[in-house]
Amino acid sequence: MSDISELTITALRFGFLLLLWILIFSIVSTMRRDLVIGRKAAIGTPTARELRKHPELAPAPPQPVKQQARQLVVVEGPLKGTTLPLAASPILLGRAQEATLVLEDDYASGRHARLFPQGSRWFIEDLGSTNGTYLADQQLTRALPVELGVPVRIGKTVIELRA
Repeated sequence: MSDISELTITALRFGFLLLLWILIFSIVSTMRRDLVIGRKAAIGTPTARELRKHPELAPAPPQPVKQQARQLVVVEGPLKGTTLPLAASPILLGRAQEATLVLEDDYASGRHARLFPQGSRWFIEDLGSTNGTYLADQQLTRALPVELGVPVRIGKTVIELRA
């Protein structure tokens, strides 16, 4: 009976060794296939068959050229129609006389919000106002980027960036 158990143990050892070699060969073949796919993508455009199997190889569509904001326009409120050209300096919004855009609005704080450039984008931040600042119906809790044509509401006044 001990001969059978020795034979069984030896067979299990060879089986385990065979499984290890199969695992090693599958890992090597997977790595080789990944390297070949990466090399083909680097050499030229992938074939239709490769794109079907690996959609991540498809080239990214060209990004549209974004227009730069050039002016701030008041679209609603007591100052409707007012336009300010945008420069590299921040714009202070509020009822205080030192504000860049003095809002004649009882719901605006003295130093209500600040619109500032960062790189090629403009950001709006609330400066601790009583009634809050809203970017497209979302109350600001931190500085957020402002896209062209997206309304910013301070009390009864609504402003937008335009090209």
